[in-house]
Amino acid sequence: MRLAVVSPFVDRRHGTERSLGELLERLARIYHCEIHLYSERVDDLALGPPAVPGPLEPGGIVWHKVPSIPGPHLLQFLFWLLLNASCRRWDRAIHGLHFDLILSPGVNCFSADVVLVHALFHRLRDLARDANEAGASGFLRRSHRRAYYFLLTWLERLIYSRSKVSLAAVSRRTATLLKEYFHRNDVRVIPNGVDALQFSPARRLALRSEARSRRQFQETDFVMLLIGNDWRNKGLATIFAAMGACREVSLRLLVAGQDAAAPYFLETAKRLGLREQCRWETALTDAIDLYVAADVYVSPTREDAFGLPVLEAMACGLPVITSAFAGVSQVITEGTDGFVLSDPRDSAALAKLMRRLYEQPDLRKDIGENAARTAQAYTWERNAAETWEFLMSALENKRRRNARG
Repeated sequence: MRLAVVSPFVDRRHGTERSLGELLERLARIYHCEIHLYSERVDDLALGPPAVPGPLEPGGIVWHKVPSIPGPHLLQFLFWLLLNASCRRWDRAIHGLHFDLILSPGVNCFSADVVLVHALFHRLRDLARDANEAGASGFLRRSHRRAYYFLLTWLERLIYSRSKVSLAAVSRRTATLLKEYFHRNDVRVIPNGVDALQFSPARRLALRSEARSRRQFQETDFVMLLIGNDWRNKGLATIFAAMGACREVSLRLLVAGQDAAAPYFLETAKRLGLREQCRWETALTDAIDLYVAADVYVSPTREDAFGLPVLEAMACGLPVITSAFAGVSQVITEGTDGFVLSDPRDSAALAKLMRRLYEQPDLRKDIGENAARTAQAYTWERNAAETWEFLMSALENKRRRNARG
């Protein structure tokens, strides 16, 4: 199968893009897809030689670099839509490059045959309207975000409402939202996966001491980890409130990621007297270095289509706390291999769980062991196999439509 994949960037530092990279490598290696990746930036992905006219050897990934421009994110995305389409039209007209399917993780192009839905901006827009957001960013930033969400929700209505576009969601929750917003009853659910060789309890324990020492964490510190780039949505305010209610516990919080509203959260931590308990880092390509330093993964998210770090933390044998608004919560059995908050803003419930896990090391051990067993069922090989079946079905449907004219 010759596949065009359209994504602004692919790397190992962001959940959606890391998921895409894992999938593409397996589609190429296991299913011998000829993958043409149209992106502005590609990091940490096994690529073939630069694209040349004519067919390529099956089982390779070729990067077609799409130009980018500086400026506000909204302007960058508008040019991205224009330029990735232009690059594909050029390759078709000049090099005769035709594709069996065009795949997009989200609304990255108008002509996708298949969309893998990792985030739903209709839902994120609804959350952004929350009046509490006003304190976290300035007027210009909020105005830009509203305009950006307006564009993306318009694209979602345009693309996701087309019955000829095959949709796959990363969780049952996201599939339910697609049905609610766009009346799509035909969405395939294909959960994300985890690399059990990279993320495992044995590896976490082997690397734990060095990772904690480098960050100056004491053995008696109870280290909570949060990974993500939208701290408001990931529930950082709820974590702060819960930490404030657990002053008697030697809590430390490791936050990995980037957020334009970081100054607001840093000031909030200082105002609440939590500044010395928090450590801030950027996301790492080798994410295992974050999990090995932690005692528990905490993400009381307000909305997350899946929540890949939760599954990776489980694979490492860490107890996890997330919310019912994360798609990954549907693979967790409450109190057995993790904990799910029904209300992501319930800081009292979160504080109670944090104390319980701190005071009961045997419970942490049992929950972590069960979590690792649960995560073993969700591999990238399973993800690739289900995606391959989905792509073959989408291709057959496309051919039948073309035959009917």
